[in-house]
Amino acid sequence: MSVNAGTVKTPHAAPRPGLNILLAAPRGFCAGVDRAIRIVELALEKFGSPVYVRHEIVHNRFVVDSLRAKGAVFVDELDEIPDTDQPVIFSAHGVAKSVPAAAKSRNMFVLDATCPLVFKVHFEAVRHHEAGREVILIGHDGHPEVVGTMGQLPAGAVHLVETVEDVAAFVPRDAGKLAFTTQTTLSVDDTAAIVEALKDRFPEIVGPHKQDICYATTNRQAAVKDIASRCDLLLVVGAPNSSNSLRLVEVAERGGCPSGHLVQRAADIPWHLVPADNGTVGITAGASAPEVLVDEILEALGERYATDIERVTTAEENVAFNIPRALRSDTAPA
Repeated sequence: MSVNAGTVKTPHAAPRPGLNILLAAPRGFCAGVDRAIRIVELALEKFGSPVYVRHEIVHNRFVVDSLRAKGAVFVDELDEIPDTDQPVIFSAHGVAKSVPAAAKSRNMFVLDATCPLVFKVHFEAVRHHEAGREVILIGHDGHPEVVGTMGQLPAGAVHLVETVEDVAAFVPRDAGKLAFTTQTTLSVDDTAAIVEALKDRFPEIVGPHKQDICYATTNRQAAVKDIASRCDLLLVVGAPNSSNSLRLVEVAERGGCPSGHLVQRAADIPWHLVPADNGTVGITAGASAPEVLVDEILEALGERYATDIERVTTAEENVAFNIPRALRSDTAPA
């Protein structure tokens, strides 16, 4: 039997399995993160490189690497910066009072990218301290925002609590002169439980006029709660050191999703957890994750699955914050 070498049979490609995707909104950049990134970009445009940034401007490696490629120089502390007239930028998370004081002593040209909602927490802590109240800060030990807030007051003036158990163990100087404030990127539900414990133990404690957890954190958690029970897997695009992104993973699992998973890029997708056929994957992004990374993950899923994308919007956001005056005009640095 002869074989015709010129005939090649091409097998039919197997149909791709189906995958439902629930794309949560709001997601991604908040106004504070957008402002911080714009400050670095505008400083580079106006003053050229290098522009020095103390700590990661926001908690996202893709963003930091992109700004570094444009000429931003990231440092851990001010003493790593040579004497310079170039801008020195503080990150969105805020800094202790000692940092701008050190910058002033060296006549540095500072652009402060601290989120205005973090400034609000700083102001509240100082106001309570000046009113003679002992200040309790609800937050995560070591987070840059917590370090910056505690650094607004003298050592020992702010007491950090992370759990309900910490509240039970706290011994105030005067139970009638207490106030609390919170980190802006916490779990809404966890924080509510801690606040309830504080009010139960100390009925006269004074809290913020409006909750300190920022609108973006609250909205992103609410959006995840809305879709979590419908998902077999929920992917949170964000960095492992991003507090608000980690909270979204927790919210997903508490909301009924069998698996919440943090991913930085498409390369991190846990393919073994993606449902085999006609399952549902939810996708959201932390407040410091750019939309381009969400698009990258959608593209990767689309290469393996026949995807059906449903956009689920639970709130609309139109918040914007002003940038520093030095970047809004032709005013030269002082």
